[in-house]
Order: sequence, then C-alpha cells, then structure tokens
Amino acid sequence: MDEYEEERDNHNKTTSHNNSGMTSIHVTALDGIVNVNSLFTVAVFVGLSLTAPGQQSLTDNHTACDAGPDVIRNLLVFEVVSFSFFQFSSLVAQGLKLAINLINSKDLHNSTRAHINTKVLRLGMLASAGGSVMGCIFLLLSMVDVVQIRLGMLSCGSHPAAHAVAGLIGLVATALAVYVCTVFYAFTH
Repeated sequence: MDEYEEERDNHNKTTSHNNSGMTSIHVTALDGIVNVNSLFTVAVFVGLSLTAPGQQSLTDNHTACDAGPDVIRNLLVFEVVSFSFFQFSSLVAQGLKLAINLINSKDLHNSTRAHINTKVLRLGMLASAGGSVMGCIFLLLSMVDVVQIRLGMLSCGSHPAAHAVAGLIGLVATALAVYVCTVFYAFTH
C-alpha cells in the first residue's frame, strides 16, 4: 500500500468517525421539511377554494368594502407561486433523501451515514429551506387577500381585517425569523 492510499484510508476512518449519525440527522431534517410543506400545500388548496368571483365580505357594508376581481386575481397568483415554492422545496428535499438512502444501501454494515458530498448536501438543504421560506411569504400574502375577501378591504379601514392581518403578519414574521436564524446557525456551526 503506498502512502497516498494509506492517507486516504486514514482520512475515511476519521471522517466516518466524526460524521457518525449525521446522515440520519439530515434525513430527519429533510423529512420535517417535506411534512411541513405538505401541511402548507393543504392551506394553499383551501385558499384556492376561495377564489370564486363575486364573493361578498362578512361586513355590514357589502358593496363598498367587497374585494374586487384584482384581489381575487392576486390571491390566485400568490397561491400558485406559494404552491410552486413548496413543491420545489419538497422535491429538492426528497431528492436529497433519495440520494442518501441509495448511498446508504451500498454499505449494509453502516446504514446511519452515507459518504455524500457535504457541499451538495448543504446547498440542497439551503435551497429546500429557501423554497419553504419563499412559499411561506407568498402564502402569507395570499392569506392577507383571503382576509380582505372575507372581512373587507384594508383600504376601507375594516377593523376586523386589520386586526387579523396584524396578528397574521406578526406571528408568521416571528416564526420565519426564528426559522431563518436557526438555518443560519446550523450552517455556520
């Protein structure tokens, strides 16, 4: 055995020892992304069911504060774009899981870790997380339109709509900030 092969074997042993269990953690994280995206996709289809023209708001003044066709059009566009980002995120995560599982199937003695290019894995996980964030942003925009369709336009000064939108934006923005900070922390440590 020459010096190069010996060095490679020592590197592989060290890498395998340091990455023990890391692949299963990545698969679990990818499973979480796919599961959450599935729930959000259901929300998208619920929003799509509200895109029928001619819906009246639940306010007393039905004509002045009803959402027009432009709000319904925006709702439809935001829902489709949101769905697209969630699908992108889920498909990237599923592709990474498939690669990890196929590589793991080659090593029957150690199925908890795969020797996968960490740059590709990190880039794929970052793309998947980015798709989820963008999907959430467009889902938030579509939910604002749903609120305007059902509770009256914000431009009319509808207090129930304003309170619902304020709570929605506050909670979703906080959750997205926590998610982005967690992803950033995971990639820097």
